[in-house]
Amino acid sequence: MAEQNDTVLELKKVTKVFNQGTINEKTALDGLSLTLHKGDFVTIIGGNGAGKSTMLNAIAGVWDVTSGQIVINGADVTRLPEYKRAVYLGRVFQDPMNGTAATMSIDENLALAARRGKRKKLTWGVTAKERERYRQMLKELDLGLEDRLSTKVGLLSGGQRQAITLLMAAMNDPDLLLLDEHTAALDPKTAAKVLALSEKIIGENGLTAMMVTHNMRDAIAHGNRLIMMNAGRIVYDVSGEEKKNLKVQDLLDKFEEVSGGTFANDRMLLG
Repeated sequence: MAEQNDTVLELKKVTKVFNQGTINEKTALDGLSLTLHKGDFVTIIGGNGAGKSTMLNAIAGVWDVTSGQIVINGADVTRLPEYKRAVYLGRVFQDPMNGTAATMSIDENLALAARRGKRKKLTWGVTAKERERYRQMLKELDLGLEDRLSTKVGLLSGGQRQAITLLMAAMNDPDLLLLDEHTAALDPKTAAKVLALSEKIIGENGLTAMMVTHNMRDAIAHGNRLIMMNAGRIVYDVSGEEKKNLKVQDLLDKFEEVSGGTFANDRMLLG
């Protein structure tokens, strides 16, 4: 649970420089500061190379930041390795093949997620009680997976697999759920279903979440807060009624205003 002041995430002047001191030096995050409170569902947009995925990777500990501080639920995790941060985080990736074990069954994948961070027992197996719990969880997805617990995850469609990954990522009530373009590889109809499931899981569990998306309409439609990134900085941060009333053109105009240029990938952004 978050601290009494309900701050879940603090990024304090975080900088990430790749290939520092070489001809290929690139500043991907430039003194980035951001605070998220419990229950925030923040959508993140920006042009290619804006720093969106770099920010999520920095939070997750995929690489060390060059300077600055990352605090999750009151704990300074700036120097913690990725595997030690896993206790705070749930994550769903763009590729539906990530986040699950393809050769293991649905119930085995869910059991692995449920036991993440807990002491391993000598015996490993999915109990009847666990199977019933998973059956109920899957039934709520309305994808017909509750009767396929023993099916290998590798045999599922991309949308079904992302739905399973969502369940796994949210299972232990993480302090922060990271969704990194998790519908980008899906067809529009499946993507819409996975987005609706994401909203449902986040809302019902009171999770704090960050969702990177290339689709402006999705960024406006989901969550309670929207941030726009450019050149490793947050250039726009909007929430509440102001966010609800946004139009795609407003975001395009804002980007042009702060960057001095237009989105290079308008078609993708416009969905």
